[in-house]
Amino acid sequence: MEGPDPMTAQGDLLYSETEDDLRAAVRALLADRAGHQTLLDRIETADPYVPGLWKSLAGDIGAAGLLVPEELGGQGASHREAAVVLEELGRAVTPLPYLTSAVVATETLLGLAGRGGPAAELLAELASGHTVAVLAAPLSTAPDAEPFPTGAPDAEPAPSAVTGTGPLSAPTVAGVADAVAADVLLVPRADGLYAVPAGEATVEPQTPLDLTRPLARVTPEPGSGTRLAGGEAARAAVRRGLLAGAGLLASEQLGLAAWCLEETVRYTRERHQFNRPVGSFQALKHRMAQLWLDLVGARAAARAAADALATGAPDAPLTVAVAQAYCSKVAVRAAEECVQLHGGIGMTWEHPAHLALKRAKADQIALGSTGRHQDAIAALVDLPAPE
Repeated sequence: MEGPDPMTAQGDLLYSETEDDLRAAVRALLADRAGHQTLLDRIETADPYVPGLWKSLAGDIGAAGLLVPEELGGQGASHREAAVVLEELGRAVTPLPYLTSAVVATETLLGLAGRGGPAAELLAELASGHTVAVLAAPLSTAPDAEPFPTGAPDAEPAPSAVTGTGPLSAPTVAGVADAVAADVLLVPRADGLYAVPAGEATVEPQTPLDLTRPLARVTPEPGSGTRLAGGEAARAAVRRGLLAGAGLLASEQLGLAAWCLEETVRYTRERHQFNRPVGSFQALKHRMAQLWLDLVGARAAARAAADALATGAPDAPLTVAVAQAYCSKVAVRAAEECVQLHGGIGMTWEHPAHLALKRAKADQIALGSTGRHQDAIAALVDLPAPE
């Protein structure tokens, strides 16, 4: 699968034929293996992940390697294609470590792949779908945050120092998304970024608001793991991973909002009061029309972020911040309207509307809150807050 030509793709936010085909394949897989009833039956169990689904999506369809160049074992696609996958995962509110592993961890490793060695080897394993890796940072970590303990990692030490003294300890980190499904943890330590096998860390599940995206408290063993990079290289790689995650999270929020609107329109056409569909009432038509307008704006913002990341646009941080500041609000509003306009059934545990609402609320603070991204926009365009 070839990525878009930066000379022709930049600024074109329409979906390509390849992206449409990928969407159809992912949607069919999720409809067959991970329908809402399947999720409702699993979310209160110890393992919300649908058995075999990750293998089918990541390996059989090849979605795990979309961001990875072919020479490193991936599909050689781009963030645009990965965004389409996340749209579909958002629509279905699917519990899979795609955002955390195939986007954040993968993009972090891509920032180090030019160095060769363990980073490139681990990247090939992630691209195949055989390995899941997760950045050991709270899900709320924004792209401009500093996840390394005690400030920036130290400058690159001499090889003898690394092998002679061993890595510095990493503190316990809470709120790590999908850590329970990870085979490898990318652990920021004071002296750099380490790849730590999950067996060399204590992973304690936490109770999240969104039961379809498990959180855990992670405590790596002292001295564990392989050092991937230190100094500015480690910082830059992690920033790159978090930026890609925040930008493509907007596509997940877009897919979630789209499902909420479509499901609400469908229901209000079928539900009758006073011998007429409730969707024909003027007040409800206005609410859904406004939601549709919000969704159009969210699609433009999410697609712009994916395209900026795919083409390496200089203003990608600004485009990502705009997408997150806008799409997170639209997703929450769409989910709230879905619950309310479904009436009594929308408030029940048996209806999937609550899955969408909890994912939307959790996503609203994932990879930076709305306010954090608004502050980033103000700083990037030199627009100081009023005194």
